[in-house]
Amino acid sequence: MASKLQQLQSKACQASQFLAKHGTGYYKQMLEQNKQYIQEPPTVEKCNLLAKQLLYTRLASIPGRCESFWKEVDYVKHVWKNRQELKVEDAGIAALFGLECFAWYCAGEIVGRGFTFTGYYP
Repeated sequence: MASKLQQLQSKACQASQFLAKHGTGYYKQMLEQNKQYIQEPPTVEKCNLLAKQLLYTRLASIPGRCESFWKEVDYVKHVWKNRQELKVEDAGIAALFGLECFAWYCAGEIVGRGFTFTGYYP
């Protein structure tokens, strides 16, 4: 356990040295590449205004998202009613989607347990 802690400290030290050496250049390059997104003047008031615009824009998009959701639900109901006409390709795509959802669920569970694969270790 102590050797792993020393390895972690050594990696953190290397990362910090790399960041100290190259961080400023990367920061300046990133700002230059994305200057079209920077609001002038860069003040706290401008940041608060943008945050409020983002919040209320997202709130305003909820009805459209709900409408899209119900259209998807209606499509699934239609497909389920006509499942006799379902092609093998469509069933395969649905099965792969379900498998992908299950895999993401399993990955989330593993991450939530601290990257352990089985049980709880006190």
